[in-house]
Amino acid sequence: MNFPVQQAQGPDRIGQSTAVEQSRAVAEVQAAIYVARQFPRDVGRSRASMQAACGSMALAEKAFYRFPRAGGAVEGSTIHLAKTLAQAWGNIQYGVSEMRRDDKYRQSEMQAWAWDVEANTRHVLTFIVPHAKFANKQVQPLIDLRDIYENNANNGARRLREAIFAVIPDFFISEAEELCRDTIAKGDGKPLPDRIDGAVQVFQQLGVDADRLEQKLGRTRAQWNGADIAQLLITHKSIQRGEIAIDEAFPQARITGSEIKKSAGGAKKQGPPDEDPWAGKPTT
Repeated sequence: MNFPVQQAQGPDRIGQSTAVEQSRAVAEVQAAIYVARQFPRDVGRSRASMQAACGSMALAEKAFYRFPRAGGAVEGSTIHLAKTLAQAWGNIQYGVSEMRRDDKYRQSEMQAWAWDVEANTRHVLTFIVPHAKFANKQVQPLIDLRDIYENNANNGARRLREAIFAVIPDFFISEAEELCRDTIAKGDGKPLPDRIDGAVQVFQQLGVDADRLEQKLGRTRAQWNGADIAQLLITHKSIQRGEIAIDEAFPQARITGSEIKKSAGGAKKQGPPDEDPWAGKPTT
């Protein structure tokens, strides 16, 4: 009696669950394109939504980052602002995923993408994230699974920010950044002296006294303006997120606060320092 021989499943054979998932993904893409064409974005409404969001301190204080590089500091927009602008612009899908983890070589292959469904513009970034960090001027491997996850998430967020900004018009991003800076400079309605006192108290909790703040800004406390408070707020948020160390943000002063006050008293007018991102702009 002959029994039929069951052949092994070949690598090119697709299982039922895989086929269902592929069909679902295709239908999802088709539905997204259909909906985007049926409900195209209204640029005026998108701008109004963006302006309302950027006028909130809840977003503005998280909109920028600051970290040291090559003896200076780099500042830019965060993933929080990028996601908010994607929602305001509309008809945009985005995501980040870990495609493959290689524990032998201590690295993960990841992908971040953003897709303007209406314009059919897609930006994809595939990158390798080593399971390591740079600390104390040397590379240290990451062993703990939570550390690896957080390292991958941080790198993924940065690439996702780039992908989102790549599919949103530059004018939309520039206007949002300017509004967020204005919101930070104006504050939450408190008088400027109260905001200055609050900034000094917050940094005192980190071990940074008023003299070091004055040295950083290049002017006395009595001369601070809204832009100065905004710069301090961005720096404080970056310290909280671990993007910059306190000593890197506020090097130990080589001159004292009293010397700054003495030199400032004889000066007619002192403008913002060269590294001030609001240099040359009118103060509020």
